[in-house]
Amino acid sequence: MAELGPDEREIFESLATPLYEETAVSGGLKDSDPRIQPGGPLHEALSLLVALNLLVHDRANHVYIPVDPSTVQSHVVGPMSQRGAELLGESSEWARAFSGLSQAWRRSPTAVRGPITEFHGRAIQTFINGAVAEAEEELLTAQPQTGRERASLKSAAERDKSAIDRGVKMRTLYQHSARRHALTREYVSEVSAHGAEVRTLDEFFNRMIVVDRRLAVIPGPGGTEVGIAVQEPALVAYLVDVFERAWERARPFTSTERSMMNDIAREQRAMTIRMLIEGHSDPVSAKRLGVSARTFAGYVADLKAEYDAETRFQLGYTMGQLGVSGREEE
Repeated sequence: MAELGPDEREIFESLATPLYEETAVSGGLKDSDPRIQPGGPLHEALSLLVALNLLVHDRANHVYIPVDPSTVQSHVVGPMSQRGAELLGESSEWARAFSGLSQAWRRSPTAVRGPITEFHGRAIQTFINGAVAEAEEELLTAQPQTGRERASLKSAAERDKSAIDRGVKMRTLYQHSARRHALTREYVSEVSAHGAEVRTLDEFFNRMIVVDRRLAVIPGPGGTEVGIAVQEPALVAYLVDVFERAWERARPFTSTERSMMNDIAREQRAMTIRMLIEGHSDPVSAKRLGVSARTFAGYVADLKAEYDAETRFQLGYTMGQLGVSGREEE
């Protein structure tokens, strides 16, 4: 390997690092990509990554594959540290540059995972798509809220139907409110026709997907922008148990029987009462019911009319006098 200096580091930071991150997140870089051909804007960056052994060429599949940067960093930073005081500053800069690659490596679908791994942004969906593609026996999914876009649901439908068609069993839980979401109904109709089972519940835990009871993906502290992949067997088993308990209480999505629809309406009414008694704000209550704030306000208005109350205070007082808790039928 030729001696590396400030010029190479500048290319590494400005061009090579973004190229490596893109390759890691997508799982590979096609060697036919015009940007990396001679004369292309990223040809120099590719050459540097290959020279550093951060990308290796898989000739059989015509792609460049990312290599764990921690195995390469010591070969670059170590010799620089040994040159003496005059190179300490440069080695520090290279160490800082490599630190950014570690996050990209952890987001790569081809990387070896620990028991708990954190993903950010688009890398979440990339990892989920890869995990579903590798499923062999079972998919358990929970979608507690509606509102997904058509393109997202269409992509999910194709991905999930492909898994079902190769023999993977799939069960999905939604909230009752999903029954009123046209795009969700279309998705459910498609996957159900291929053998998936879908049910709804009055309230459910956060979004989750479990693959073959060995891997679970749940939201991180940053909501939709952070995902946590869990491979610790005890934690995955716990999440599966939570899912199974909810599944037993849920109702088939495809059923349109009047009696079941009446039961669902009663469950949503009871949930609204519990939200009011517990003192949750309208946005929080609406989110837990999986409806808009306006729809939740409509539920409250219906209760006011039912109990002949003009204000929420009167409604709460009247329900308290009557012993109404929202759990009468549990």
